Amino acid sequence: MTALINANNISVIRQTKHILKDVSINIADRDFITIIGPNGAGKSMLLKCLMGLYQPEKGSVTKRKNLKIGYIPQRMTSNNSMPITVHGFLRLRKKNNENSLQNTVDEIGIEKILNKPLSVLSGGELQRVLLARSLLNDPELLVLDEPAQNLDISGQLSFYRLLERIYKERNLSILMVSHDLHMVMASTMQVICLFNHICCSGKPSVITKDPEFISLFGNDMANMMSVYQHEHDHDHDHQHTGNEHA
Repeated sequence: MTALINANNISVIRQTKHILKDVSINIADRDFITIIGPNGAGKSMLLKCLMGLYQPEKGSVTKRKNLKIGYIPQRMTSNNSMPITVHGFLRLRKKNNENSLQNTVDEIGIEKILNKPLSVLSGGELQRVLLARSLLNDPELLVLDEPAQNLDISGQLSFYRLLERIYKERNLSILMVSHDLHMVMASTMQVICLFNHICCSGKPSVITKDPEFISLFGNDMANMMSVYQHEHDHDHDHQHTGNEHA
């Protein structure tokens, strides 16, 4: 089985500065990968390159033929001057039938807000609506860019638990950018630490001991993160080669 997405030594250069430098990543079936790193590390740009929204200056990105991707962007604002309900927003996807839409609504738990205007939703409600919309085409890969950045701690916990459930119940892979390290370490199976290049990558329990992780996030954070234990079953441990440091 071919990878969902395979990127080899991709580089993005703007005004002689490397936004990404020689980044290689392989996303396979049933992967749950989270990209972490400081602001300006190139995380969102990497997602855009992997999805084909931006063509890197160097390197190559190949995707499985007819790969279906669900995407939740980092920011989305609703225009009050053009009111649309949650139900209307979800129905904008032309290929959806009402049965599949209702099934997704039930799965995500947004039945009670279907008739609400998008513009009055709380941050948590909006993220669930965006998640529902991203799942309507039954994607093989779900891509999320900082999905919980505007949520309080309770909202973050709720969203990540929902994400874990979707991963367990659906036959898909997840690729996520996140700043919520404590949530990431408790839910994901593979972590990639990015700072314009891949500093280190591996299972959460391993990456917290990596000198590159410690140099970026500090000893206190590394020690705190290392207490998380993981119960995910994963049949394969993918190596993200080319940029890993011992």
